Amino acid sequence: MLGPVRSSPNRPRLPQIAGFSLALLVATGAMGATLQGCASTGQKLLGAIDGPLNDPSNRTLRRSILAWGLDEFCSEMTTRNAPLVLNADSPVIGRFYPETCVKRELENGNLAVDFSGRGYAFTNLSKKMTFSSHANVQYNQDFLMDGSTMYAYFRTDKVVSSDFRLGLIEQPAANLLNSLSSVGETFGKQLLRGKLAEGFTVIREANGAAEFGLGTIPKGSRPFHPLDVHGAGAERVTYENARTEVHQNERDFVGPINVKGSGRALYLRANLDGAAQADVLVLGASDGKASLELYLQYAAQGPMAGRPIVSETINAGTEYTRAVPVPEGMYYVVFDNTPTAGSSSPPMNAFDDRAATIRYAVQLGDAP
Repeated sequence: MLGPVRSSPNRPRLPQIAGFSLALLVATGAMGATLQGCASTGQKLLGAIDGPLNDPSNRTLRRSILAWGLDEFCSEMTTRNAPLVLNADSPVIGRFYPETCVKRELENGNLAVDFSGRGYAFTNLSKKMTFSSHANVQYNQDFLMDGSTMYAYFRTDKVVSSDFRLGLIEQPAANLLNSLSSVGETFGKQLLRGKLAEGFTVIREANGAAEFGLGTIPKGSRPFHPLDVHGAGAERVTYENARTEVHQNERDFVGPINVKGSGRALYLRANLDGAAQADVLVLGASDGKASLELYLQYAAQGPMAGRPIVSETINAGTEYTRAVPVPEGMYYVVFDNTPTAGSSSPPMNAFDDRAATIRYAVQLGDAP
């Protein structure tokens, strides 16, 4: 791993960049692949023999089982997003959207993954900035069972190559752009390589729900999640359960969310802090993708590319809940803190950025 970049007194510092959990972009693919590869009944059967299966001497058997579940790795990876966070319990400050992925099994059984994509992030100095990224990583994969819950481990064996390039920077201060771009790209390249080196863990329940986190999560432990989705929502599959920080004149695109089969619904929960109001919008695949493309192309925010299926306001102090019946297809959930979408509008005070901090859960389940 490369050493830290040291900023001179005359050079702007980008502390927010230093915590991008960019390794999560790979975890999204593995999570989807695990969902595809391990049927609920089969996983329960594995849980019934978790003792012998977890024995270190049976690693070859575990790797063979896991390999069966990785057939859909790349197709799943390129139909999800990876939230970017500073630390495990910090709010989302951007997202990476994988666009290309190629995987192969090496002679030693390890998994080699080559992927690239684009994304956006927010820092106080740059405001919104867009970027592109590419990496080639080799993983030493394994899993353990905790009853019927699977802990799939993707430990990084080698980061063959990685690259991070800044695109647009919203901050209009011309005298900052040159140094901002240089420092930002250097930080990004080092941190992408460093975070990828940590590997990741995918935790998959027998009902199909999955969650993931950086590094090796011990069997029986869980990553941080802000909302309790047990009780009435326990039978639903949780797509994301996180906390996002949507600054003034910014928005955050959760998705694409793949809804399979008929009679299904998106279940949304959200709690707002830091601002009086924000908007939540649900868009279909074409309108959502086009709106995201606009957000990546233009430094400042603008109108959405299509009419949302749902456009409602989240109010501070009141939990927002909504079931959205949808046909089979792909969807985006957008949290908006701009005057150009939804009905709410930030105060538009350049010296008072009231960031909307939203704790949210997006789940899939049977329509009510």
